[in-house]
Amino acid sequence: MLTHLSIRDIVLIERLDLHMAAGLGVLTGETGAGKSILLDALGLALGRRADAGLVRSGAAQGVVTAAFDVTPKHPAFALLAEQGLEAAEEGIVLRRVVSGDGKSRAFVNDQAVSIGLLRRLGDTLVEIHGQNDEQGLTDSAVHRALLDDYAGLSRDAAALKGLYRSFRDAETALAEAEAAAEQAQRDEEYLRHVVAELEALKPLPGEEDELAAQRSQLQAGEKLATAMQEAEAALLGGDKGNGVESRLRASLRALERVADRAGGQLDEAMQAAEAALDQAARYAQALDEATRRLDLDPQRLERVEERLFALRGAARKHSVAVAALPQLAEDFAAKLALIDDQATSLGKLRQAADTARAAFAKQAEALSAARRKAAAKLDKAVAAELAPLKLGAAKFQTSVETLAPEQWASDGADRVIFLAATNPGSAPGSLAKIASGGELSRFMLALRVVLAGRGDAGTLIFDEVDRGVGGATAAAVGERLKRLAKDVQVLVVTHSPQVAAKGERHWRIAKRESGPAKARVTLTEVMPLQQDERREEIARMLAGATITDAARAAADELLLQQA
Repeated sequence: MLTHLSIRDIVLIERLDLHMAAGLGVLTGETGAGKSILLDALGLALGRRADAGLVRSGAAQGVVTAAFDVTPKHPAFALLAEQGLEAAEEGIVLRRVVSGDGKSRAFVNDQAVSIGLLRRLGDTLVEIHGQNDEQGLTDSAVHRALLDDYAGLSRDAAALKGLYRSFRDAETALAEAEAAAEQAQRDEEYLRHVVAELEALKPLPGEEDELAAQRSQLQAGEKLATAMQEAEAALLGGDKGNGVESRLRASLRALERVADRAGGQLDEAMQAAEAALDQAARYAQALDEATRRLDLDPQRLERVEERLFALRGAARKHSVAVAALPQLAEDFAAKLALIDDQATSLGKLRQAADTARAAFAKQAEALSAARRKAAAKLDKAVAAELAPLKLGAAKFQTSVETLAPEQWASDGADRVIFLAATNPGSAPGSLAKIASGGELSRFMLALRVVLAGRGDAGTLIFDEVDRGVGGATAAAVGERLKRLAKDVQVLVVTHSPQVAAKGERHWRIAKRESGPAKARVTLTEVMPLQQDERREEIARMLAGATITDAARAAADELLLQQA
């Protein structure tokens, strides 16, 4: 519900702070006092159209802030989450700033948002039923959900959404498979050629890197052989027999001849010589093994290069990396298999789609029957509210129209529309087009009373719902507003003393002049009224310009009835 409304520099309102509460609140005042300004200002905070004319003369900008207390499960929070916006623990605060050139900015909980998002949020929080601002129940997009809420069918409707998703998913899978099969059939000759080509090639994962390494090694074979021959010659000393190993042995033998007379002084040197001989032998053996392993077969190099170039050629042909060839071969084979096995696979998908469609259609038909039954009850309930509101000749009709299969949606196979006729003999039409002014507002009030507690908006505003009526009809309007206010917050702009007396809170809207004599300006004020002040205001509404004791007595009687 709306808990606080702050207005700065909008038309004739210089500064205004209103604190709201649950129940029924009434706003009264003489014609032209500025009641419409208050609603226009609130409309700004709810995302309605802004223009430069709304900014008070002499002010640089106008600002309207509306604070709401809402439950954690309110759909407004889902909207905020969709946009990645943070929610405040204390509720939701909408703010609109309008500059003198008509440009405006919107904020939610002090976070900048688009005007479109502000409007969507506002629509979930407040419904305004006025002479020029109808929303909510006039929007046919919400009629189906309201009927389901009224009939207790929300759970069935939610279950139907799941069946619809399954139905559409199955149809999508079938359509994609059929499209793929058709494309595959068109490309069958090409596919068979490519699959045969890739099967003959048999590309292996990591094969390119392995072949490239082999090729580099084979290309370097001659240089490697020369280097190893030079290394062997240097180690062995060629034909002269003066290689490293020979000289080490000669050196060791020389030491061995005198070792017994050295008193152990040559032991370390002899050990080192023996170790060196061992290392030299191991080096010679490793060099010999490397020489034997060296592959200098030119035909093998040719084979490696032929395989490598074949792989790279296939990759270029199909515009993929060589490493992707094995997966490409699998993909083409799978497409070819789809052609060979399409009758079986498509048959299974078609059966799954038919089963899902039948399940949805069965549940949708049951829900349609329940909706038609509930529609008759709703029509009867609304009709009972019309006569006391001086709309006895009006007719209300809930149309439940069966849609063609191609128009089925997640909500079912129906189009639900609230229709009405206000004149005998006239054909029912859209709620938004049947009437204007107070007549339409009273019609919306009757519907709202029947649907009390349904819908998301926690605040309902009625602008002159009592227009053109008085006496018992005005009292009936007030009683229904009072009844409706038990479920949601209701604010009503009224000229009817009978309606005003039903309010739990009462504000009077009036104009006053301010400033020095030569620069006086007219301002609109909204004042909360205490009990005695309420009595005077209701007496004014009864008597007019001159308030009489009889008017005060009548006001007391109306307030006493309220108590």
